[in-house]
Amino acid sequence: MTGKTNNNYGKFLLLWAGEFISCIGGGLTSFGLGLYIFQKTGSAADMALLTLLGFLPGLILKVPAGVLADKYDRRLLMMIGDGLSGLGVLFILICMLRGEAALWQIYLGTTISSVFSALLEPSYTATITDLLTKEQYSKANGLVSIAGSSRYLFSPVIAGFLLAVSDIRLILIIDICTFFLTVVAAAVVRHGITKSIKKDNEPFFKSMKEGWHAVSGKKGLLVLVIVSSLICLFMGVFQVLGEPFVLSFADAKTLGIVETAAASGMLVTGILLGVKGIRKNFVRALWMGLAVSGIGMSMFAVTQNKIIVCIFGFVFFAALPFANNSLDYLVRTNIPDELQGRAWGFLGFISQLGYVVAYTLCGVTADAVGRVTGQGVGTGAAITVIVSGACLTVVALLMSRIRKIRELEENTPEVKVCIDSKEA
Repeated sequence: MTGKTNNNYGKFLLLWAGEFISCIGGGLTSFGLGLYIFQKTGSAADMALLTLLGFLPGLILKVPAGVLADKYDRRLLMMIGDGLSGLGVLFILICMLRGEAALWQIYLGTTISSVFSALLEPSYTATITDLLTKEQYSKANGLVSIAGSSRYLFSPVIAGFLLAVSDIRLILIIDICTFFLTVVAAAVVRHGITKSIKKDNEPFFKSMKEGWHAVSGKKGLLVLVIVSSLICLFMGVFQVLGEPFVLSFADAKTLGIVETAAASGMLVTGILLGVKGIRKNFVRALWMGLAVSGIGMSMFAVTQNKIIVCIFGFVFFAALPFANNSLDYLVRTNIPDELQGRAWGFLGFISQLGYVVAYTLCGVTADAVGRVTGQGVGTGAAITVIVSGACLTVVALLMSRIRKIRELEENTPEVKVCIDSKEA
């Protein structure tokens, strides 16, 4: 395995920069295609289906992709996954250059992109563990949160202005260009690592089984992942229905501004955590961050006042890095390094099943509530978001009472010694 030194942080930053650019490009496409479909159909369910098809293939393939990340060169898998995922976007672009793309063509291209992207996430997550020391995890996670938030922070406002002067085809072209940059970044990092991961000759399914045992062997870790699935369910509702809610009283350009203003909350706290990190009380930071996010989610949809929407959207996103950072730390420090890839595959699969439920049901629910109330899809989306935010807050508060989860932090004495010495 790669020797962990402080010098590796520079390699991490290069890798992170590539993913940061990739997330912006992906966010442009996601925003543009979602808006394109909503303008064509006026249905939240159709938007939700796009999100589901962009997510489900990657989720199904997470576990085998995690095993591959432990058996083969992780940087090479990142290059393959990032590079080939551009094929789906290219397919949609070709369809649009020949005329208006049909819904099934957009859905197919999105699915293709998601299939190859599945190779990327476990390898990227495990590579961070390869490169960094435990003391660097928290700072790195803050930067990873910023990269993840870029699709909400930068992409919407950029896409909004691009659509004001051009159309969806320009956005797709820009996204395709970002794939080249991320592949180059992964290639440079791969070349700069002198000692790669030892090739694992274990049978594929035996490796997969070991990944499952790494997760299920600690009851607290398994409980945390199951609770995370509920959390993903409620947050998935907001991810899908926030846009149709805003579009019910604003245009695409305003939607981009609102999303960027809201997501700047994640930028602020992401930078803070990137500099300072979280040094202790990770479980408390986890449930408190989620509780505040739930409150922000509910308040986001109570009014059509753009300023109020921006403020509570900011609150929602500002609390997320504390939760994400803490969750990531608790998992990393409770799984052996050599099992990180396959374990993260299982962790991602189980926890993100909540997103599948959300993407499948929330659009249909919003459309149905809109018809029942007679107020349209905007009101249906608002009611669904408010209820989901309240549920997220309740689950977060209940999490604080689960002893097995608290033990995950208590059972990492080596890390706590390092932390205490820093604070002394």
